[in-house]
Amino acid sequence: MTFPGVAGVQMVMDLPVCVDIRTALPERELTPLLDDAFSWLRWVEDTFSPDREDSQIARLNRGQTIDQVPEVVEILHRCDTLHEATGGWFDGRAGGRLDPMPYVRGWAVERLSRALTIAGAVDHRVSAGHDLRVRGSSSPGRRWRLGVRDPYDGVTTRVLFPHDAAVATAGGSEFSGEGRAWVCVIGPDLGVAGAYASAMHAMGTARARRFAMRLAADPGAGAHPGAGWNGGARPYQSMVVGPDGRATLTPGFATYDAETRLAG
Repeated sequence: MTFPGVAGVQMVMDLPVCVDIRTALPERELTPLLDDAFSWLRWVEDTFSPDREDSQIARLNRGQTIDQVPEVVEILHRCDTLHEATGGWFDGRAGGRLDPMPYVRGWAVERLSRALTIAGAVDHRVSAGHDLRVRGSSSPGRRWRLGVRDPYDGVTTRVLFPHDAAVATAGGSEFSGEGRAWVCVIGPDLGVAGAYASAMHAMGTARARRFAMRLAADPGAGAHPGAGWNGGARPYQSMVVGPDGRATLTPGFATYDAETRLAG
């Protein structure tokens, strides 16, 4: 048995983004939800991409005045906080210019997921490249089945079964100086998970493994617990894969391995 629903894929923010809604809503509600989802993502790209000449970030990089957009202030603050939380390894100003997109992509999908839930589409999966946000069920009583793929060759290395989680992977085309090393982070907020994954990939394997263990032991590690934006009290769990292919998992990562039925 499956849920009725609607799905669509578009290229947004330089990534293939798929919005897959499984909740049994009337078609007259589902189609506008999908349209609104991609409209939101295009607005985010137009506002934050440093490569768009008229974006707010491009204007800041040129030293020009910008519009009063609350989300811009929010994003810049969060990037600064994550920069501090990761000891500078997450950097929204890498390369000598302001570029918050490594955080913004996950933040935009997280905001979209929350909006879908508020609109009644409580069962959905949104993917943006290697990053995913799922809520609810894939079919009645079933958790989502997510394959964690090696970003270099696309091989599935692990299968997770969450019903409310964000999963971010960093590696592949991103250079860390360690060959085929990569990182996967799972937690309550995709923007934060993506930032942590990018930071750990940049750190190198040994430092990333230590950072991952600290992060898993303390949900407020390097952030501001209770502030809301870091996803509350659930800690972020990680899988750090070294250039030799050896994976190190934080203790809570394995809890997402078991496929169990949901109530109802």
